Amino acid sequence: MTWKTVAASVAGTSHTVTNTPCQDSCLAQVDLTANGLPILSIFVADGAGSASNGRDGAEIAVQVSAQFLADQIKSKEFALNDELAVELVSHVREQIYAVAEEQGLLARDFACTYLAVLATSFGTLVMQIGDGGIVIDVGAGLEVPVVPMSGEYANMTHFVTDEDAISVLITQCYPCKAKKVSVFSDGIQRLALNMADNTAFEPFFAPFFRVLAETKPEQEDQLHGALLTFLNSSPVNERTDDDKTLALAVLVE
Repeated sequence: MTWKTVAASVAGTSHTVTNTPCQDSCLAQVDLTANGLPILSIFVADGAGSASNGRDGAEIAVQVSAQFLADQIKSKEFALNDELAVELVSHVREQIYAVAEEQGLLARDFACTYLAVLATSFGTLVMQIGDGGIVIDVGAGLEVPVVPMSGEYANMTHFVTDEDAISVLITQCYPCKAKKVSVFSDGIQRLALNMADNTAFEPFFAPFFRVLAETKPEQEDQLHGALLTFLNSSPVNERTDDDKTLALAVLVE
């Protein structure tokens, strides 16, 4: 068994008008643990628009997460649990704080949200700080394991760089493999979720999961291009002017 993945980020129309680059960063991939088992990892970070280096913060968060996981899975005692989530987020924070200090800046200058899903054949770990969303199917249909976080006031949220990030971090552990996964930034939220009750809007996801499952290896580049085209399409831009990230994975047995 393994997973097929696709992920993309594009700048929102509000950023295009001001010639501002996309503040989102994402990564979806499958690696092998020390025991030779496939492990799915998806990381999504959205740099705060109010942060001068939010884009850099998002990129650091994703790349540091990928390297942290690569180091962790070398151990045969590797396990998906809450302790791993805290260790991962703590490591991301340490690296962002270190870069900020090197550049004579504050950590909040690199503020970004943080979402991640790790999955093996034995379990699935979900973690989130901030808005954006995660949708998974671990055998009972699509569900939203974490309610997207909002701050005290409108248009505010939480960031991995916040002093209370570890206490704000929400995790969910499932003792089973994830059949379908999607992680997305808040630019996609209103398209992907029923906002009234924070449930997955299944008609949005169904075509993506179906096409991904049917895609052949030689078509993967085309799939990525198709996702970019969708995220840049008029129907999507009419619903949101924010940066948009969408990452998807489907289990293949």
